[in-house]
Amino acid sequence: MNQDRDHSSLFVPVSTQDHIQGVLSARVVLVMYGDYQCSVSADVYRLIKALKRELSAAFGEDYLCLIFRHFPQAQIHPQAQRAAQAAEAAAAQGQFWLIHDTLFAHQQKLENGYLVEYANNLGLDIPQFLKELSKQVHIDRINQDIESGIRSGVTNTPALFINNIRYTGRWTITELTAAVVAASH
Repeated sequence: MNQDRDHSSLFVPVSTQDHIQGVLSARVVLVMYGDYQCSVSADVYRLIKALKRELSAAFGEDYLCLIFRHFPQAQIHPQAQRAAQAAEAAAAQGQFWLIHDTLFAHQQKLENGYLVEYANNLGLDIPQFLKELSKQVHIDRINQDIESGIRSGVTNTPALFINNIRYTGRWTITELTAAVVAASH
């Protein structure tokens, strides 16, 4: 089957270049394409965090690996692109997951002043953070994520892939847990 046309599988394989929680050798690798201004992305991310805690307690820390890829939908979420850039600027200082959680927790407050406040609260180097935002240093990284999503058939967020296969079930803890556990066998 030609992968270019197979929109049910992940086109760009996961790698150490991705934002990773867990280990790539985990039994289940879950890739999320998300948008920081999308309320459903935030809800699904909260579901995934709960699922990860539950499965780690039951099966060990190496059971589930979470990967996040940016897919800002600028046409409907005007602050999503800038929030993704802020996440990448924080990632450059080793704080991706902390700002990632903050951005999803404060979706209604993604204007520049808030982004700087979040960065400051995390103890980031603010002049460096601002420089990277103003020069759009990380735009290529975000565009690579978007392109990988498009090549995998992603058209909106959130989009999940479990062990490289597109998840098409409902956004409930029960269905998502069942899909993850089934993928591990």
